[in-house]
Amino acid sequence: MTENPARGLLLRLAGPLQSWGTHSKFLRRDTARFPTRSGVVGLLAAGLGRERQAPLDDLTELSMTVRVDRPGVVLSDFHTVGGGLPADETVITVDGERRTKGKGTLVSKRQYLADAAFTLALTSDDEELLHSCASALRDPHWPLFLGRRSCPPEGPVLLGTVDDPLQHLVRMPLAAKRPRGGPQPIEFYGDRPLGVLPVNTDAPDSGDGDHHSGEVTDEPMSFAPLERLYRPRPLYRRAAYLPDARYEGFGTGYLEKLQSYIDTHISHPQRRTW
Repeated sequence: MTENPARGLLLRLAGPLQSWGTHSKFLRRDTARFPTRSGVVGLLAAGLGRERQAPLDDLTELSMTVRVDRPGVVLSDFHTVGGGLPADETVITVDGERRTKGKGTLVSKRQYLADAAFTLALTSDDEELLHSCASALRDPHWPLFLGRRSCPPEGPVLLGTVDDPLQHLVRMPLAAKRPRGGPQPIEFYGDRPLGVLPVNTDAPDSGDGDHHSGEVTDEPMSFAPLERLYRPRPLYRRAAYLPDARYEGFGTGYLEKLQSYIDTHISHPQRRTW
């Protein structure tokens, strides 16, 4: 991996619901406020048709930078499993037995991001890997989902393959309305320093992007059933003001502007499907 990868993929992650868990265990399923590396690697693995036991080393070499177009709002879902079933069909316990009468219904707490939209840059100096991932996102082996199977993406995920993806990440149309109360900073999150982002004005107290703001345990080492394993990685954050002209709102107006940008600037775009 070079310090400044020359090429990468641009992705659009948007949909009615998304869920990017970082501390999900048993009956508590949380969501981060932006796509996690484990969620995006899982999305790529689904597109490539990899089994859960398959190695992930090549996919975790991809560097990921997220632009938060719309942060969305967090929804908490009252979710039940196994209720109303006959005794021989209730949820199986770790001992291999069925849950007893009166305890057949499991209640879980699940969080989602509603109406959020993100633009991602995945960068690498491995051309073959980028080509494989792009092909998988255009024609996925298994359905793609935004962190959880119940969260399908809205429209195509892949926008295209580009040189200098961070330049495009800053310049592409934003899926958001222009703020009424004056300029608002746009958040960027990455697993590498973000001081290289070509922005003019940072928000106060946002840091310089070259010093990580914390850690998040979302680097996947294994998706194998009962052997899921993650490790921490540094989280870099930068918040910057973007020109008003980048805000293209919602709906067909935004999609037309996005398609126009793709047609003009991206040499290997996703097939036109808006």
